Amino acid sequence: MKAFIWIFSVLVLITLAACSYGPESPKGFSLPEGDIAKGEKVFMKYQCLACHALKGYEDASLIKEFDTPVPLGGTSAVVTTYAQLVTSVINPSHKLAPRSHAIEEKVSKQDGSSKMRVFNDVMTVQELIDLVAFLQPKYDVKPITYTHYGQYRVM
Repeated sequence: MKAFIWIFSVLVLITLAACSYGPESPKGFSLPEGDIAKGEKVFMKYQCLACHALKGYEDASLIKEFDTPVPLGGTSAVVTTYAQLVTSVINPSHKLAPRSHAIEEKVSKQDGSSKMRVFNDVMTVQELIDLVAFLQPKYDVKPITYTHYGQYRVM
């Protein structure tokens, strides 16, 4: 009986360890695998650089929508999941980033609509899949490093 409980406990722990929320997390939903090269073309086709900044990409021919573009990619202390990226494209106003208050104010003065143009009527599902496949690897998780202080001594 003890052996059964021990084996069952180990199996439960292994199962729980396998349920991580990494970049490939099934949390939310999942679409078929996309093509990164095609996703880069989608990124340029829909002129994402008019509002966003992405390291290694420039397009001087675009009229910039904001003085400070909304950054994409880079390092973060938390994982940016596949489902979050899909949601950000199809429902851009679902979550406001703390640094986007200036953008929110500018847009609300204009017409009160979403900060980001909604592409649902023009972007195909395959383009969405490829765009997310292109953007996902641009995000790196860098855990927060904490400073460890020694204990204070009372003298």
